[in-house]
Amino acid sequence: MPTPLRSVLALLLPGLLAACAAPMAGNAPVEPVEVGIVGLNDFHGSLEPPRQSVNVADGKGGLIAVPAGGAAWLASAIDSVRAKHPQSMTVSAGDMISASQLASSLYLDEPAIGVMNRIGVDFNAVGNHEFDNGQQELLRKQTGGCEKFTPKEPCALEKFTGATFKYLAASTKRADGSTLFPATGLKTFGSGRSAVTVGVIGLTLKGTPNLVNPTGIQGLTFEDEADTINAAVPLLKEQGADAIVVLIHEGGRTKGEPNPQGCENFAGDIRPILDRLDTRVDVVVSGHTHWAYVCDYAALNPAKPFLLTSAGVYGELVTDITLKIDPVAGRVVSKRAENVIVQSVPYTSSRGPLANTPLFPQFQPRADVAQYVAKYVEASKAYTQRPIGKLDRAAPKADGPEGDALRNLIADAQLGATRDKGAQIAFMNPFGIRAALVPTADGTLTFGDIYLCQPFGNNVVTQSMTGAQIKAVLEEGLDDTGPKQALAPSTGFAFTYDPARPSGSRIVSIMLDGKPLDMATTYRVTVNGFLGLGGDGFSGFVGKPDTVTGPTDIDALESWIRAVPVRGVPQEARVVVKG
Repeated sequence: MPTPLRSVLALLLPGLLAACAAPMAGNAPVEPVEVGIVGLNDFHGSLEPPRQSVNVADGKGGLIAVPAGGAAWLASAIDSVRAKHPQSMTVSAGDMISASQLASSLYLDEPAIGVMNRIGVDFNAVGNHEFDNGQQELLRKQTGGCEKFTPKEPCALEKFTGATFKYLAASTKRADGSTLFPATGLKTFGSGRSAVTVGVIGLTLKGTPNLVNPTGIQGLTFEDEADTINAAVPLLKEQGADAIVVLIHEGGRTKGEPNPQGCENFAGDIRPILDRLDTRVDVVVSGHTHWAYVCDYAALNPAKPFLLTSAGVYGELVTDITLKIDPVAGRVVSKRAENVIVQSVPYTSSRGPLANTPLFPQFQPRADVAQYVAKYVEASKAYTQRPIGKLDRAAPKADGPEGDALRNLIADAQLGATRDKGAQIAFMNPFGIRAALVPTADGTLTFGDIYLCQPFGNNVVTQSMTGAQIKAVLEEGLDDTGPKQALAPSTGFAFTYDPARPSGSRIVSIMLDGKPLDMATTYRVTVNGFLGLGGDGFSGFVGKPDTVTGPTDIDALESWIRAVPVRGVPQEARVVVKG
């Protein structure tokens, strides 16, 4: 018997409705996907709290110094940022290692890598300091193993397995054109129609060869930053990147009232790079200048609407970046960032005790990282706690271009260590100092104190220079190329400069032992080996005759302080700014 039409329709209708409904469900709107990015830079192996602070406005017209930093506290701060985001990644803009605390440096910064493995970093761009021990040692940092490439012994406490995160080096090229590490990386979040992918480009500054020992980078070239980034952007887009994040070891500084969240009067060597970038870049995480800022770069250049951040130095801050990404359009629809102060423990600064403040959260050390760090700190105590002498007062670290007492003290130490090489003058570069010298109440300093001040281990060199050559190299530090950095001279030497005069002719007068420096006379001059190779842009020290190598800079400082019962910190002005 034939089936009634009504019965047939009753059987077919649910299937027809389902078939109609399926495409409708597939076309339902897809909400933007939130991705958190945790930004770091310039950690410099700061396993322990660095005895430094973050200066911020107190809301009452003054400033408050917040004690900050330390790997275990940094780990907790990063955990707190991640807790705000259902999906996140952690990135670093270079100088994770080297110029480090002694507990990290003694062990070739293996513990700094171990800390970042435990924290869970995803990508780290190489910085200039990553090359301090040469490219082979840097490659070992990624791959692990115990092969020896430096005078120090690798794997001294435990087998080193390498970084679990990926190094990126987009602009660092070998002779065959390949990059030392991959140029880019990708990380995907979510699945199906809600999946989004973040593309990451990592690189160091083009000027890296001026900042490291040339023997460690033989065969490598460092290409233009903006060209490198712009070449990588379309490749990442082809690979499905919905957002583009740049990790660059270059930066700038703000002016005015200290504000880790601000961008007031932002300037620096990174500006010309940023102004040339592909507009598809969404975020630039920067470093190198050790300065904290958060910039909506469109306010500086409307054609470049990306976010620019830096988390200062030594793990004292961490940047919380929030992106909302449209997975259908494949683009970022909103972005914001803030710097979180990693408030840790009180300490005594060169200006006295510094307490915690309730104005900002105080983090507790994460147990696993604290335990790991303690193993290396304990092993290094024989070095760090050894007394080396006394000072009559604290020697603060100044940030200005003019000289200061600490720089003068170090210059005197290097002169004293090389008098037997005929030295008459010594110079110290301001960027070669990492921390103040703060003795105990009775004036005692430890080796750990002076190591924090000068962690580079450069040998000092003594060479012959004419008065005219000395004047020329002093002008290099005060010219319009790069940051101003007056070289600090040793006792008996003084100079005056006028910043209003044209670049290259700002030195007004130079005196040695009370008499004008003779431009035609040859003098014996001592500097650290980094300067002797043209470091920090001081090309005038390169290739001078009769060069003799002396002790390390830190040995010179220890010997100078130890030579008398109490070493006085020099107070006279040796660098005078006219006007």
